[in-house]
Amino acid sequence: MPRSRDAVLSQVLTVAQMRAAEEDLIAAGTSVDALMRVAGRGAGEWVRRIAGGGSVTVLCGPGNNGGDGWVIAEYLREHGNAVQVVQAREPATDAARNARALYRGAVVSADSVTGGDVFVDCLFGSGLTRALPDEIYDMLCGLAALHRHRIAIDVPSGIESDSGAALNAGLPDWTLTVALGAWKHAHFAMPACAAMGATRLVDIGVAQVPGAARVLERLRLTSPAPDAHKYRRGMLGIVGGEMPGAAMLAATAALRAGAGYVKLAAQSAPAGVPPELVVTSDSAALLADARTSALLVGPGLGRSDGASRLLAAALHAGRPTVVDADALVLLRPAMLSGAPCVLTPHEGEMAALERAFGLWGKGLRRERALALAEVSGAVVVLKGPDTLIAAPGGEVVVAPRASSWLSVAGTGDVLAGTIASRLATNGQALRAAEEGLWLHGEAARLCGPAFTAGELADAVQAAFRAGSV
Repeated sequence: MPRSRDAVLSQVLTVAQMRAAEEDLIAAGTSVDALMRVAGRGAGEWVRRIAGGGSVTVLCGPGNNGGDGWVIAEYLREHGNAVQVVQAREPATDAARNARALYRGAVVSADSVTGGDVFVDCLFGSGLTRALPDEIYDMLCGLAALHRHRIAIDVPSGIESDSGAALNAGLPDWTLTVALGAWKHAHFAMPACAAMGATRLVDIGVAQVPGAARVLERLRLTSPAPDAHKYRRGMLGIVGGEMPGAAMLAATAALRAGAGYVKLAAQSAPAGVPPELVVTSDSAALLADARTSALLVGPGLGRSDGASRLLAAALHAGRPTVVDADALVLLRPAMLSGAPCVLTPHEGEMAALERAFGLWGKGLRRERALALAEVSGAVVVLKGPDTLIAAPGGEVVVAPRASSWLSVAGTGDVLAGTIASRLATNGQALRAAEEGLWLHGEAARLCGPAFTAGELADAVQAAFRAGSV
């Protein structure tokens, strides 16, 4: 057990991992009823915060998620809320039956509910793998529509926990989702995470699970060493190509993400070069410079034969490298040198990489990213509204959903420059990917709505400041 529970509470578990973790607690002497009380009362406190003194309707299913609902309802009743329970089905587990017996409030039929302040979904939780039956689906949606606020307990009913897939169309949106014991993959995967509202976690005492994914952590960046200079802080070389604008966006972000020196090799001088960015036309000299700590190749590279040769030369240099954009389409397994490498594909580029590396291209996003990381030896940042990181050793890091305003041209170049700047600073592919992804998401948050990629690149500095200690 770690000294702090922070590491435990940042883990993301599959359904099988969560069941095993609960079984370990039970084997160690904690009863199912005790776990249910901890989970239900913890979730009940979050419901009470949303409800204030308002009325609450709890929809209980037959299993232990329904049992959690009975505990929540009794907790709310004890604290003075007007609470009523709709029992979708009779309790089917001993713990759920025990929780039902301890509830002292009203039990009503679904068709008698006319409205309320808060609706709580305790139908099925994280174990569901098939669509809700029509009558249960209608009950869920009907009750949700009658309340001002909607709270899902553990995982919203109708959502597959391990994938985030919606098992029914037209499921409700939620004000809050309260995870029990550990985060589940659905809390970070589309389409589920987009409908969950705010998310909170109730600790029930599970231990660290070997091999579990984890949530991207907030940065804790420190100042450079007292004797630091520009090369010791990290010199990043950016290999430009046919479209200078993309490389300039990456360089702008890189200048603000901590590297001590950023140098751009451009085929032609781009417009608006800031004075602190060094530009050269000699890419061979940049690649040969022993002071270069890391490279970025891909933004604006193009897909010509010349671009392919430039990519091969950059990777042959043996420096830690971020491969992005066009370079991902040109990349072939033989080009990789074994040096630390970060690949940053979006879905289309991921498909091209899977073809190039002989991968099947099927399965969950994290499974596909892990397969590519394993065969390539590179850290993979699979971009999208539910971006995740996969490392060759099997580690998976999932990012909380970032601003949807990132869906504008050029933001991927900014991410590549940010990761590359961190790679030049620390030389560690996984660490650089995590730090760069966090800075990118924080910069988007600070920008607010309707920003350009250039504004996002400028905001990396403010994000860096927010992550500094």
